[in-house]
Amino acid sequence: MKLTKRLHILILSFLLIVPPVSIADTFTVGVVPQFDIKTIFSIWQPILDVLEEKTGHKFVLKGSKDIPTFEKSFSKGDFDFAYMNPYHYTISDNYQPIARDHGRKLYGILVINADGDIQDVQQLNEKTVVFPAPNALGASLMIRSELEQKYGISFTPKYVNTHSSVYLNVGLNLASAGGGVQKTFNQQHADVKDNVRILLKTDSVEPHPFTAKLDLNPEIVKKVTEALLQMGQHEEYQKLLAKVPFKKIGDATDHDYDQVRRLNLERYYVSPK
Repeated sequence: MKLTKRLHILILSFLLIVPPVSIADTFTVGVVPQFDIKTIFSIWQPILDVLEEKTGHKFVLKGSKDIPTFEKSFSKGDFDFAYMNPYHYTISDNYQPIARDHGRKLYGILVINADGDIQDVQQLNEKTVVFPAPNALGASLMIRSELEQKYGISFTPKYVNTHSSVYLNVGLNLASAGGGVQKTFNQQHADVKDNVRILLKTDSVEPHPFTAKLDLNPEIVKKVTEALLQMGQHEEYQKLLAKVPFKKIGDATDHDYDQVRRLNLERYYVSPK
């Protein structure tokens, strides 16, 4: 009987000293779906695995079937961390930027069929132009803004969910032109890239931030930020980050995206239903 009582005391003491693992130790990560979900997981899961090793926390990649679905999720604060386009960040009330690529800028590209009749942007007047989604920054918002305001083009937009679908539609002559960004264009298979060519590029802004939810414990955010920046110092991890792509990962601040705010893209933004 004494042994049983002593055992109970020891168990109780252990429980008081070592708190149970909290569900807060697991964090969700959202990624804007520029590619299909399989590709996104192949890029991000190895990075999250390293973050788990370095921080001691678990990170679960939460996929979105398309950009509007992703927008609904981050607008509700469904992700603890999220990789989003710069315009998404500027209209979000829930997130702060903690890291971005310091090795490149973001700009939109307009592609046309490599063997098609379109040779000049003015030939796109009254034509159909495809985009991955209404609110993709470089691939849609910036291009639609420049086509209308800089070139005076009137066109019919069509949204096809992903950057890859844009290049396929244009390559198959299902649309006169399409919007994308350089990084997604570079990552296409050769048989896709060979069927399209870049007609124009937009002005450039700072690229996608990796963000943290504002109400997260600051110590957690600090640990994740430091882990990401440390990864950028090692060649084996640089190869993983380059697939995002983070050519040279560094810290990010709110002021980095003032230029995006100055583009006044509000009239082109479409609220997700």
